Amino acid sequence: MIPEQNSQIPVSQSPLGPPEGPLTARKAIFWNETEFRAGWRLLIYLFFVVLFMMAGTFLMTALHLPQIARSGFTATSMLLQETTGIIATFAAAGIMGMLEDRRFGSYGLPRADAFGAKFWQGAVWGIAMITAIIFFIRAFGGFTFGQLALHGPHLWGYAVLWGVVFILVGIFEEFLFRGYAQFTLSMGVGFWPAALLLSAGFGAIHLHNAGEDKVGALSVFVIGMFFCLTLRRTGNLWFAVGLHAAFDWGETFLYSVPDSGLVAPGHFLNSSLHGPAWLTGGMVGPEGSVMSFLVVGITALIFVIVYPSKNK
Repeated sequence: MIPEQNSQIPVSQSPLGPPEGPLTARKAIFWNETEFRAGWRLLIYLFFVVLFMMAGTFLMTALHLPQIARSGFTATSMLLQETTGIIATFAAAGIMGMLEDRRFGSYGLPRADAFGAKFWQGAVWGIAMITAIIFFIRAFGGFTFGQLALHGPHLWGYAVLWGVVFILVGIFEEFLFRGYAQFTLSMGVGFWPAALLLSAGFGAIHLHNAGEDKVGALSVFVIGMFFCLTLRRTGNLWFAVGLHAAFDWGETFLYSVPDSGLVAPGHFLNSSLHGPAWLTGGMVGPEGSVMSFLVVGITALIFVIVYPSKNK
C-alpha cells in the first residue's frame, strides 16, 4: 500500500492541513508542507483507539460482561475482545479519515475487496503455511495427530465458531498494525522502516500472552514483516486478513496445538507435540519452532514470484 492523497478539497482546507503563511521553526514541528506531520497524526489515532477501548470496557462492565471477556482463551471471550477492538480501531480511523479528508479504504481495507478473491487467496496460503509447519515437525517426530476430540454437530459448530473468531482476529490485528498506522507512518519514514517498527510492536505485544516467549515473539515479528510484504504487493490488507485468520484457525482448531502459548477449548484433535523445543516450539507452539522461520522464509520467496512488484 503506497500512501496516496485522496482529497476532494484542497489539503489546506482540511482540519489537519498546514497553517496559513510560511512555516516557522515552531510550526514545522507539527506541520510539513502539505499537512499535519505523520507522527502526530499517529499519536492522535492511538489516543482515539485507547479512548474507544476504554469506552468498550466501561460498556461491558455496565452489561456485566467483563467476567466473560476475561474468561481466558475461549471463543466467547475472543468474540467480545476482538469485536471491541475492531470497533475501536475502525471508529478512530473513521475520525482521522474525516480530519484528513481521506476515505476509510485508503487505510488498507477497501469495502470493494471485502471477503473477495484476495481474502480467499490469503486463506489458502495461511492453511498451506500452518500445514507445512506441522508436517515438518511431524517429519522429525515432533507431532502426533491423536484421535478426534469432537464429533457431529459439536465439530462443525466449533469449526464455524472459531472461523468467525479468527476472521475477527485477522481484521483487528491487521488493521491495528498494518492499517492506519502503517499508512500514516509510511508517509513519515517510508514503507519498510514503518513496517519494521510496527512489526516489532506486533511481536512485542504477543509477549503478554501466557506461555509466549522471546523466540515466539521473534516469529511473530517475522510473519508480521511477511504480512507487510503481502500488503505491498497486493495493494491492501484483505490477503493478509485471510492468511492471518486461516493460519490461526489451522493452528488452534484444525491441528489443535498451542497458539502463542494458548490452547483453546473446542478443538478438532487430541494432538500432541513432543521433542526438543527448537522443533516443537515448546509451550509457545509451532510459532516458536525453527520450522516456522523456515516455512515463512520459503513462503515469502514463493510469494514474491507469484505476486511480482508492480513498480518496474
